[in-house]
Amino acid sequence: MHETNIPPPTIDNLLAFVPQHASVVAPIAVVLLVLYVRGAIFLWSRKRKWSVPRTISYVLGCVLLFLVGSLGVNEYANELVAALVFQQITLMTVVPPLLIVGSPGRLLLRSTPHRGIGRAVLRAAHAGLRSKIARHLLHPVVAILVAAALFMGLYMTDLVSLIIVLPFGHELLVLLFLSGGIIAAVPLWSSDPLPRAPSYAARLVDVIVEIQIHAIFGLILLRTGEPMFSAFADLPSSWGIDPLQDQAIAGTLAWTYAELPLLIVLIVTLSRWRTRDIKVTKLRQSQYDEELDQYNEYLASLENPPKRQ
Repeated sequence: MHETNIPPPTIDNLLAFVPQHASVVAPIAVVLLVLYVRGAIFLWSRKRKWSVPRTISYVLGCVLLFLVGSLGVNEYANELVAALVFQQITLMTVVPPLLIVGSPGRLLLRSTPHRGIGRAVLRAAHAGLRSKIARHLLHPVVAILVAAALFMGLYMTDLVSLIIVLPFGHELLVLLFLSGGIIAAVPLWSSDPLPRAPSYAARLVDVIVEIQIHAIFGLILLRTGEPMFSAFADLPSSWGIDPLQDQAIAGTLAWTYAELPLLIVLIVTLSRWRTRDIKVTKLRQSQYDEELDQYNEYLASLENPPKRQ
């Protein structure tokens, strides 16, 4: 047990606003929010349409990103594996969908001026979207690899303990969580034109595998009878918290909090797949009926040939 000046992790302390210990993702959230709102206002001021629900989704994502990086839970993530896992789940499975549903890429293309520095920004955006790197990152297998690496690989090897003790280790982790979550979520949530559009079958497999990864990860944390992470095994004695209890809470979060967004993706994917199939079926039926009418007209013309003058 070691001593610390940080008070025990009560609900009030976990939810307290601690700007002096804020993570780098907090100012990133502010910048992203300002740029997005500026683009939306630019379109609205010129009587051009932009979705209010998408704007609300993006704003909620930025607010949640700011809070997870500036509340007390960010400070406790250096001491409690449960706090770190909570941050990870939020940054990987909750924040990215909210941001992506806001269609920031489409807003960028519609609100950026086609002259001056805006022209350079648009060229860079188009180049990035069409690059081979973007195409490879959007492969459905990448999302599975990201989830496996940042949940199973990071913790099962105790690599998390090696990183968290570095001077900027925690900041490196939260940036990895956020970027990995965005890479994994874009193929599942984005409605923007992408260089690679995964099929609904691929999305379904992706979601199911990620659900299993979270479930296995949570089960391991819950069932292991000894502390797994060296950096979180020596909690302050004044807190009166058993490292195994902390570890079990992290496992419970993986079983519950981490699974809910993926279940929503699963439902949305199945719904969109069914809607797409209904549209395709109706289109094919319409084409079939049209071809059948033309064939019937042809048969009728054979039975009643036009009279010669």
